[in-house]
Amino acid sequence: MQSMLKIFSGNANRPLAEEIARYLKRPLGQAEVRDFADGETWVKINENIRGHDVFIIQSTNSPARNIMELLIMLDAIRRASPRRITALVPYFGYARQDRKDQPRVPITAKLMANLITTAGTDRLLTMDLHSAQIQGFFDIPFDHLFASPVFVDFVKTTFPRDVVVVAPDIGSVKMARAYATRLEVPLALIDKRRTRHDEIDVMNVIGDVDGKNVVIFDDIISTGGTLVKAAHALRERGAQEIMACITHAVLADSVFDKLNNSDISALAVTNTIHQDSARIAARSNKIHILSVARILGEAIHRIHQEESLSSLFI
Repeated sequence: MQSMLKIFSGNANRPLAEEIARYLKRPLGQAEVRDFADGETWVKINENIRGHDVFIIQSTNSPARNIMELLIMLDAIRRASPRRITALVPYFGYARQDRKDQPRVPITAKLMANLITTAGTDRLLTMDLHSAQIQGFFDIPFDHLFASPVFVDFVKTTFPRDVVVVAPDIGSVKMARAYATRLEVPLALIDKRRTRHDEIDVMNVIGDVDGKNVVIFDDIISTGGTLVKAAHALRERGAQEIMACITHAVLADSVFDKLNNSDISALAVTNTIHQDSARIAARSNKIHILSVARILGEAIHRIHQEESLSSLFI
């Protein structure tokens, strides 16, 4: 059965796909994924996959070409008659648009689910969703993985004692509580409130952080504005070293100056979104990129062998 496994990758994060393939001791599938001169995406699968168990690795972060590559690869592979197609989407883009919170706006996360399913996916595999309810947008098997094993190891190595886990907002409490339980440390919470749309947030820290090493856990960092303000509030309440562990590093250009001038001593992110390590190092020495290839590779192996995934996170 192992010989029936095939792994393909788009261009969104090929280094991660290659690392996963090395973990599985498998070559990446032979596929051409390129653009025409007018910008249209073209895909060709260059090997027989009839009856195979196929995995496509492709994050759907900006630019939109990454989404089109995934959809077109799914269609090309579906038409080649595989036994099963699993879309491994390390970072599920548009996850923050998961509800209709004002009139005349889309629920784009649901649209993404419809597109991926219609294109031919039999199963979806992703990591640290912004909102767990997105799983309900799919009518196919859905596996939600977590970056917690790599972050827990990193925190234990960096801060061996006097640690407090902090949830940066109410929506992150469940994730933060899970980390606090695994690390066997206390939990604190930041209650942020916006006084007016054009005024800064008010940060209230709930819990004891005085004299402690603080670790903030979250799923996405883009501009870093909220994270920097949270770190400042924690410093004012006596926190010593402040570290953040955030799964998906979208990293807008403005984040580097904010981070360098902030109270944060280290920011650990994963490689669910491809990062230019040289660019990162040149702009900030506080960022550490951790690999989730082993977790994703082991998940592929277990799905292929019809084994449980839950033991990965016990």
